[in-house]
Amino acid sequence: MDDENKLITERKKKLEAIRKNFAAYPNSFRKKDNSGDLIKNYNDIEKSELEKKAIKVTIAGRLLTIRGMGNSTFANLHDEFGKIQIYLQKKEVDEESYNLLNNLDIGDIVGIEGVLFKTKTGELTINTNSIVFLAKSLRPLPEKFHGIADIEIKYRQRYLDLMINEETKALFKIRAKIISSIRNFFITDNYLEVETPMMHMIPGGASAKPFITHHNSLDMDLYLRIAPELFLKRCIIGGLEKVFEINRSFRNEGLSVKHNPEFTMIEFYCAYQDYLYLMNIIERLFVVLTETLDLSNQINYQDNQINLSIPFKKIKFYDSLTEHNPNLEPSKINDFNYIKGYCLENSIKLSKNDSTIKAHLNIFETSVEKKLINPTFVTHYPTEVSPLSRSFDTDDSLVERFELFIAGREIANGFSELNDPVEQSVRFKKQNELNDEEKMSYDEDFIKALEYGMPPTAGAGIGIDRLIMLLTNSSSIRDVLLFPHMKPKK
Repeated sequence: MDDENKLITERKKKLEAIRKNFAAYPNSFRKKDNSGDLIKNYNDIEKSELEKKAIKVTIAGRLLTIRGMGNSTFANLHDEFGKIQIYLQKKEVDEESYNLLNNLDIGDIVGIEGVLFKTKTGELTINTNSIVFLAKSLRPLPEKFHGIADIEIKYRQRYLDLMINEETKALFKIRAKIISSIRNFFITDNYLEVETPMMHMIPGGASAKPFITHHNSLDMDLYLRIAPELFLKRCIIGGLEKVFEINRSFRNEGLSVKHNPEFTMIEFYCAYQDYLYLMNIIERLFVVLTETLDLSNQINYQDNQINLSIPFKKIKFYDSLTEHNPNLEPSKINDFNYIKGYCLENSIKLSKNDSTIKAHLNIFETSVEKKLINPTFVTHYPTEVSPLSRSFDTDDSLVERFELFIAGREIANGFSELNDPVEQSVRFKKQNELNDEEKMSYDEDFIKALEYGMPPTAGAGIGIDRLIMLLTNSSSIRDVLLFPHMKPKK
């Protein structure tokens, strides 16, 4: 029997001993106080003054240290809001309660009633007069997190990470605060929050490989949502002029520090606006978020100093290629043989069936993206790689679209929406002709909806997980997801 199994066996024996004298896993204790409020409200009160007040508390949490000292015991009680020291004297509690201590382990959950006081060293402490057993930690907690073992535990057993690391708990509270701020920002701007289906008959709204599921009663395959775009546009067609959805979407792609197959984003759409409006509203959102989180305009992200001051830089797609590739000759950029040779010379991937414009996109993704550290809107994308975007009236080879990059990663994507059903049908058909598993499907019902008329509209999506990574200086998307996808251990 290994050491861990021995400890589990010992803890099970202690649980059986507890059962003889106490209710097993009772649910009658009601917590009235929490450690955070107690520290905030009473930590600065003088020792003598605190004793005069004789403040009674009723608190519950997990024991993460236990230190016996003869007829007295000190322990640290942790709850969601922090930790507080508890003190038990044999003479202050009944014999049954004190004997309970002999069967308690680090990790056990207890309820405490007592009176606040301060120790000789000035630490706020609860002088316990009653202790109630609530739940047993049959498995020993990891002593320390370090190295690879730390990462494995953090991601695979997030509950342990939350239990032991206050920083992790704080990060996910910040995540919740960011999402609430985003929601309030759009609601305040008179956007209507809506909900659209997560299972689609056709994978649409973006170019990505979908997850496939099966509906037994209908005996048909369905696709997990890769984006809510086409349904949100249907809302615009129906007469809702400003809508947003904070949504979970799914893309059947690899795992990496910036990719998780299940992710959170916000998409928002506004009738009678264009892509310039979208860039402005995203800049305003960043101002609100930095104020909400009490961040300055200069933030540090993974050793990069990033300036979030607005307005953000704006650069056209083809200008970004030549700016960050000095050897790329602008006059030959549409010559496929030249571009093919350039890609080979610079180790840029180029598939057999890639077009010249697809090669341009590969050059951008390989040599430009990673250099866009400060917030940068890249605009004027080729129409060929933007099947849902409206083309410029003056140049139908380019679209009214942008992508926002910060710290070398795409954070947002937005454009003036294509609302011409004839042109959209042509674009869908071109997508269907591609030999690409990430191609966009032809959505006949969406074309039908467009034929009823969609007003000029602007829409954008923001990757919330990547945004939270940026604002919390987190190196991996797994750090900001409570339960990230992991490869099986075996």
